[in-house]
Amino acid sequence: RDVGNRAGEAATLNNIGSVYNELGNRQQALTYYQQALRMQREVGDRAGEAATLTNIGSVHNALGDRQQALTYYQQALPIQRDVGDRAGEAATLNNIGSVYNGLGDRQQALTYFQQALPIQRDVGDRAGEAVTRYNVAMIHRAEGNLDQAIGELERVVDLDRQVGHPDLASDTAALEQVRQERARAPKAT
Repeated sequence: RDVGNRAGEAATLNNIGSVYNELGNRQQALTYYQQALRMQREVGDRAGEAATLTNIGSVHNALGDRQQALTYYQQALPIQRDVGDRAGEAATLNNIGSVYNGLGDRQQALTYFQQALPIQRDVGDRAGEAVTRYNVAMIHRAEGNLDQAIGELERVVDLDRQVGHPDLASDTAALEQVRQERARAPKAT
């Protein structure tokens, strides 16, 4: 503030918001994110604005306000596309898909997840791809498409191994559980 670095101040406010969010103090996080957002808009920091909008959306999602989360994610998405933030775009698409899944709209969720996947592959975000594929697998599982769920989970486990993902053990267990569900399922005649 003393040196008048508004962009740096906005970034710092966003980071403070992230710390409060990690601590579980969502309201305090929103306070800092909103301050950062105002400043980012004032100085024309479009990439920072998109990141903060995404952060605000995530807080609202964590608070259970899915419609508000969608509002912020959908504001962030075109900005991420405009500034060429492909990794951020893929993460936001995945977040939007997760919100729709939470709202019970699996088809809309799949639409967003399937938009995220090629971008994640293009930018080399194998960990993000694993998360998105896991989300897709759980939708297939919920819809009773166990073979598709298993195929996705096999890819997830492979990606987890490649990147040393911390979810490898739980994702492997999920794969085995779905395989067991398929084995118990009545055979089609």
